[in-house]
Amino acid sequence: MQENQIIIIGAGPAGLMAAQILAEKGFKVHVYEQNKAAARKFLVAGNGGFNLTHSEELDSFIQKYEDIEIQNMVIEFDNKKVVEWLSNLGITTYIGSSGKIFPTKNFKPIQVLKAWLDRLEELGVNIHYENTFLDFDDSLIYFKNNSGDFSVKYSKLILAMGGGSWKKTGSDAKWVETLTKKNITIIPLQSANSGYNTPEKFHSLQGQYLKNIKVSFGNQEKIGEIVFTKYGIEGSPIYYMNRYTRKHDFPLMLHIDLKPNLSETDILEQLKGNSKISSVLKRNLKLSTTAINVLKTLDKESYLDIENLAKTIKKFPIEILSFRPIDEVISTAGGVAFSELNSQLELKDFPNVYCAGEMIDWEAPTGGYLLQACFSTGVFVANSIVNS
Repeated sequence: MQENQIIIIGAGPAGLMAAQILAEKGFKVHVYEQNKAAARKFLVAGNGGFNLTHSEELDSFIQKYEDIEIQNMVIEFDNKKVVEWLSNLGITTYIGSSGKIFPTKNFKPIQVLKAWLDRLEELGVNIHYENTFLDFDDSLIYFKNNSGDFSVKYSKLILAMGGGSWKKTGSDAKWVETLTKKNITIIPLQSANSGYNTPEKFHSLQGQYLKNIKVSFGNQEKIGEIVFTKYGIEGSPIYYMNRYTRKHDFPLMLHIDLKPNLSETDILEQLKGNSKISSVLKRNLKLSTTAINVLKTLDKESYLDIENLAKTIKKFPIEILSFRPIDEVISTAGGVAFSELNSQLELKDFPNVYCAGEMIDWEAPTGGYLLQACFSTGVFVANSIVNS
């Protein structure tokens, strides 16, 4: 085996990014992937709108990450560098109305991935599919495939096996048990960017949207759009609140401002007129049908009390009972604790073994921030190896 041969476990965004950087620096790179194809979760994420990063200014961008370690990595390989990297792959991008950065309409997710894989092939990166990671020691990695068990020697090893959501994409977190047995501290994986389960009285609103509303929890606020489901609520402002609600025990209370551009006083003045409440809500306050349906979940006395109704329009309470099951959420919180890693993302107890991507203990909201950090950690680990 060549002295500078690198083994990467996981052909997701972090692993592939590390592979590209290393191959460009002249390293021989082998990627082992348990699926039949690369980056399945990357493609599944594209089904809901393929935003690859966000155009937000860097100072506020990095505030989406609580961990200073991730913030620093994003600063090193930021959103502008992601756009430049895509351009070098031949992928043009545009900024959507929300600030998210997407490939232009002529590029579907599979085409973006193909352009990336073609570049990796040009660089001599070898991707070995349908090989399941079992374990590693100080010189060998152990796998199994349809032919049986086998081992591969490594000089440097990058673990980039993802979190624990969307198991159908291969993100099954089976690595947790393997690393735990090596006394590596793993922060338990939890649902992140998850919807909430709510009481049944909201389930009748299934399929209805609330747009241009403000969701709050404590002193945290987020404007956006939410949708009611057969079990509760989903949407970007909901996912944003996950990291804050996770620090408390359920059940909890979120509040929704159904009319952020009007004060409670303004609303009350409108309700004091002689018209029927339902007419004022629709014609004067221009509340959506969904917003009115939400208010009608109140008991009759509360609905007819205009002072109470004005307060409730500005701060409608929705009880949240729990997160959705981990397998159906967008991402997971938890993973390899930063205390187990040195400043180069190398395992302290296992020299030459590095971690990247979602399997490290960090989280971020949707909107391009998740992929950005995966790209950034992949670049960071690759550069750590280049400079070692």
